[in-house]
Amino acid sequence: MAEHGAEHHLGHHEYSFWPLPVGLSILFLPLSFIAFMVWKKQLFGLTFAGIAVVLMLIGLTGWVNEFFSKGHEEGFGFPAMMFFIVSEVVIFGTMFAGFYMARVSNAENWAQWVPKDMSLVLPMLLTIILWASSATIAFAEHLFEKSKFLLSAVFMLLTIALGLAFMVIHIMEWLHLWHSGFTLGSNMYGTGFYMLTGIHTSHIVVGIFMMLIAVYLLLTGKANANKGLTYIKSTTLYWHFVDIMWLLVASSAYLIGSITP
Repeated sequence: MAEHGAEHHLGHHEYSFWPLPVGLSILFLPLSFIAFMVWKKQLFGLTFAGIAVVLMLIGLTGWVNEFFSKGHEEGFGFPAMMFFIVSEVVIFGTMFAGFYMARVSNAENWAQWVPKDMSLVLPMLLTIILWASSATIAFAEHLFEKSKFLLSAVFMLLTIALGLAFMVIHIMEWLHLWHSGFTLGSNMYGTGFYMLTGIHTSHIVVGIFMMLIAVYLLLTGKANANKGLTYIKSTTLYWHFVDIMWLLVASSAYLIGSITP
């Protein structure tokens, strides 16, 4: 009987549909970059990116809901997030290396590439917004540990609002610079600027999506004293990582990038 129960338990967790759309989204994401930048097929690139985002959202939402409905915590979620962040550091490190190599190798032309209307006040405002969001998500985690789930959801929603404000202001700045002629393909500075700030903003999107799931779990009671702490802590850790990484992105893309020799 014990063996039969163990086999049934393992079989229950062995099969899941939701990793399939997540895996397919990872396939479509690099295809979108290849189509956009290599094949010069912007429509295909945007289409592949849209498919990747939809598949990722569907897959992760279903996967998380499945776990909180049927599964149980094994205690590996928080260490897994730490390993994931290490891999993210490698990605950002590659981007920084490329940016600074371009900065050094094009030092004689860099000054003429810096847009005259680039604001250094705006990244300071964006930094304040993200610092505030780090405080609100820390409060959300603290309230969850105190079993104040509704208040935790409120502070999580406040963090989402700050993240959305960051995105809106940042995108408005992109549009302003783009229309002034500072585009992704205008020069090496433009390429590095949009790649650094763009990849960081994509992490903001992921963080907001993770927090939306957290709010859903908190409001539906699926995240409670017996289950959910790992997810809340992992989400908080990821958001702090995104906030810290912004300091490096902003100082590189704006401050160091706009300094002319």
